[in-house]
Amino acid sequence: MRSLKKALRILLAIFFIIGGINHFLKPDFYFEMMPNFIPFHGIMVYASGILEILLGIGLLIPKFKNKAALGILFLLIIFLVVHINAYFHNIPVVGSGWRILMQFVLIAWAWWLSVNKD
Repeated sequence: MRSLKKALRILLAIFFIIGGINHFLKPDFYFEMMPNFIPFHGIMVYASGILEILLGIGLLIPKFKNKAALGILFLLIIFLVVHINAYFHNIPVVGSGWRILMQFVLIAWAWWLSVNKD
């Protein structure tokens, strides 16, 4: 079980680091999803990219892995609000809602990593 948890932690770290880098490579993808009630779209897109990268790296550092998983959990809950808003405003990036479903999987994954200490 311990090696499975480690593999899933590394996989989530890679996913978040790549996702964070993508905020800088394809910012328009993220700008399109930003709800009007969130100010400073540009700053928020880049700041969330930086957070994703830092939290992903944190998952790889034993001292910070549980706190990083908790940070990812909170970030994913915020992203869920953004994705739900985009879905109900028919923003094509979100598509048929698969991103929303994926958010719940990622939230459960991050929660599991944050509460199960190894």
